[in-house]
Amino acid sequence: MTDFLNINYLKSGTERQQKAFEVLNENLILQKLSEFMPVLVGTIPINIAIDSSDLDIACYWKDKNHFIEIVKKNFSGEKDFQIYEKEISGNVAVVANFFVDDFEIEIFGQNIPVEEQFGFRHMIIEAKILEEKGEDFRQKIIELKKSGIKTEPAFAQLLNLKDDPYEAILNFKKI
Repeated sequence: MTDFLNINYLKSGTERQQKAFEVLNENLILQKLSEFMPVLVGTIPINIAIDSSDLDIACYWKDKNHFIEIVKKNFSGEKDFQIYEKEISGNVAVVANFFVDDFEIEIFGQNIPVEEQFGFRHMIIEAKILEEKGEDFRQKIIELKKSGIKTEPAFAQLLNLKDDPYEAILNFKKI
């Protein structure tokens, strides 16, 4: 399986993955976040992105205010920058959004190691499902996404998973 902790796999990926690699490197985005163990997660790493897909970067902070300070210091000058906090399953998340070149970038930080965050866990499970189910399944996911369905609900629909799709994917054991 791909080592998602190191973005070098993007260099030999699709055109969009290669462009994501260039944008992240040329703008030193992961380097500016390095103390927070940033990991690119979401649809671009697992090649189910559509034109509107953003670059999702998951981070692990121990000091929320310091994380906010570093994010603002490095990215507040970017196009349409915004930062806010929200609660997810009882945990505080800090989210920043902005645009660089052709990509919307979302930085998502929690006081939870990245490999334990839902976004990373979803991506790993979805990557295994895509590997198992093959190209036709991947194309069906992309078509559902193009029709407006979010990633986890698209997987849940094709896999006939019931209940909350985000929980169902986390609990998917058939891989």
